[in-house]
Amino acid sequence: MRVEEQKETRVEAEKTLRAIVENIGQVIVGKETVIRNLVLALATGRHVLVEDVPGVGKTTLIKSLARSLDLSFRRIQFTPDLLPADITGTSVLDPETSGFRFRPGPVFHHVILADEINRASPKTQSSLLECMEEGQVTIDGITHQLPRPFLVMATQNPIEYEGTFPLPEAQLDRFALSVEMGYPNDTEEREMLVRIDSQSPLDALAPVAGAGDVEQFRPAVESIYASELIMDYIIEINRATREHPHIYLGASPRASLVLLALSKALALYEGSGYVLPDHVKEMAQPVLRHRLILTPEARWEDHTPEEIVRTILRRTTSPGSSEVVGS
Repeated sequence: MRVEEQKETRVEAEKTLRAIVENIGQVIVGKETVIRNLVLALATGRHVLVEDVPGVGKTTLIKSLARSLDLSFRRIQFTPDLLPADITGTSVLDPETSGFRFRPGPVFHHVILADEINRASPKTQSSLLECMEEGQVTIDGITHQLPRPFLVMATQNPIEYEGTFPLPEAQLDRFALSVEMGYPNDTEEREMLVRIDSQSPLDALAPVAGAGDVEQFRPAVESIYASELIMDYIIEINRATREHPHIYLGASPRASLVLLALSKALALYEGSGYVLPDHVKEMAQPVLRHRLILTPEARWEDHTPEEIVRTILRRTTSPGSSEVVGS
């Protein structure tokens, strides 16, 4: 792809990404950064974990994204009695042929809302591992490809809540980033009440992008330049998580790949052709915090992954912007 074509692709991708963010903003009040991060994950074709207490709009946020895209959508309510076959599908006896045929599960859609994912058992949660990593499902030794694009947007309640199971480390690592909704302030909550007084804005939301647009995001992201200094900076940050005394399990190599990809996506969204250290710093928290498993001592002392990531970013020397651009 020529330089002119790359630039044109980036400009179109940036416009579409901003249109999606603006569209979702018609429903979700005052959560611009949360919405943007969700859309950046979409741009890189990666999955998102939305964590927070019930009632703050997690499900509505993901439904708004699905409505903004002309893609197939399915909501799966995770419960303790949900089985893996209820998600991926199963082989059933066909009376006409006297043989077995595959009946696809609800996972065979473009956008999957895994609602309250941590209310299901770890065995059921793990049924998404192959889906999220390889975009396929294997049943009875036969592999079935999932539609492209394929995105899992999962909501999770705090693990202290009754009836929840912690997500396995392998599952957590497959989510590119985690976002937290948080409570709205008084002004935002008042605006929310005004918007839904007569009709939910979600009902009137129209698509602003389709499968073709989503497929074009990834080459646009990949065309963003990241210098070796930026890559070294990402490596240093992730190595620090593996060596930190309060962390039992640090960031994986997959986390480095995700942090680079999302830093590129943020640069694209901001209209830059290259990644700056500030892009890495801004994406480090949502990319890393859900991946870090603290030691029991750190939990007893009330340390948090967010606090540790902030400390690591302060202590890790970042390259200067002029060095990054000029290298």
